[in-house]
Amino acid sequence: MGKSKAPTPPDPKATAAAQTATNIGTAVANGYMGNVNQVTPDGSLTYSYAMQKWTDPLSGNVYELPVATATQKLSEVQQKIKNQNDAANLNLATLATSQSSRLNDLLGKPMDISKAPAAGDPTKLTLPQYQQFTSGPALQTSVGNAGNITRSYETDFDTSKYENALMARLNPQLQRDRAALETRLANQGLQPGSEAYNRAIDEANRTSNDARIAAVLNAGQEQTRLANLANQKASFENAAQAQAYGQALQNADFGNNARQQMHQNSQSATAANNALKDQNFNAEQARINAQNTARSNFLNEQYAQRNQPINEISALLSGAQVSNPNFVPTQGQSIQPVDYAGLVQQNYQNQMAAYNARQQAGEGLFNSLLGLLPKSDRRAKKNIEKVGRLKGHNLYEFHYKGEPADGPKHIGVMAQEVEKTRPDAVSRGPDGMRRVDYGRLFAAGKRLK
Repeated sequence: MGKSKAPTPPDPKATAAAQTATNIGTAVANGYMGNVNQVTPDGSLTYSYAMQKWTDPLSGNVYELPVATATQKLSEVQQKIKNQNDAANLNLATLATSQSSRLNDLLGKPMDISKAPAAGDPTKLTLPQYQQFTSGPALQTSVGNAGNITRSYETDFDTSKYENALMARLNPQLQRDRAALETRLANQGLQPGSEAYNRAIDEANRTSNDARIAAVLNAGQEQTRLANLANQKASFENAAQAQAYGQALQNADFGNNARQQMHQNSQSATAANNALKDQNFNAEQARINAQNTARSNFLNEQYAQRNQPINEISALLSGAQVSNPNFVPTQGQSIQPVDYAGLVQQNYQNQMAAYNARQQAGEGLFNSLLGLLPKSDRRAKKNIEKVGRLKGHNLYEFHYKGEPADGPKHIGVMAQEVEKTRPDAVSRGPDGMRRVDYGRLFAAGKRLK
């Protein structure tokens, strides 16, 4: 079976020339189909064609290409309107030309602005110098010491001295009364120890005791009276101290209020002074702006008077314009260009795909034949025993893996050993196992080139 050849690739130059011819034909057809003649109430639009030769710089081929000419024609009414407008525009242009001679005198004289109001002088506008606000007054924060507060007063709570003083006055009288009683009892013939005597003496003793008890009570009352006097004295002193402190505090508050009032008056005066400066500044600024506005208005009036003739002539020259007919935008049928180069390339790719398929089929057949060779790879064998040599190669008895151990043995070489000296006789099958071509290995006893 002969070996097939790969398909010949397409010629780019010939393909490009064919593609150009196809594109030109498509463009010409689209041009004819897209240029649609139109007829409207205001006029018509028609296309005419003239042939023009064009040479393809790549292939040298000469093509005759149609060149379109669009002709627009107004309707009879629109043509009359256009003629009248043209005549009117001509008259206006003639009038403008005659009036333009006035511009020589007007533009030849400089505009007199000597009577324009003077502009405001911004250099006379100075920023006001503001008066700074003063800091707050120093306030009185203390009122001094109004005197110590009386927290205790001394009183003598020992009543014995009062009792002793009273008893010193009472005892002589009691002694005299006792002596007089004893004398009276003796005169009455009552003897000490008698019942009447004892009863009289007991009565006298009780009277004496009552007098002493009364003296003790009087001493306590005197002590209480003196303590109350001391308490009243301390209360009076503390009230006087509190009154003095309150007066000092009122004086301090009055002074602070007066200082704050004076500070507020000063702040108000400063704010009023600064506001007056702002008012004066704004008034001066308004005066300057008014001067500038008056000057600007005067100049604008002068410019308007100077430009008026020019504007009138420009208006005469502008005239009226005639509208062209409004044609309906049309979109004719279009033809898509043929991708000739793409078709040629696709055909070549199809031929190459068929060629590659044939090549792969041949390789598959070769691999199938290779699979018929016996496996000589040591990895596929077991129970290996060396039995001799043949033409320089070791021979072994073995079983293939998967065969029973008591089955018949095979004799052959080991592919790994043969591969070292005769790699041309060793090949790998689709399963990755090495196989030895015994016919090639032992042919004529030498290595095949």
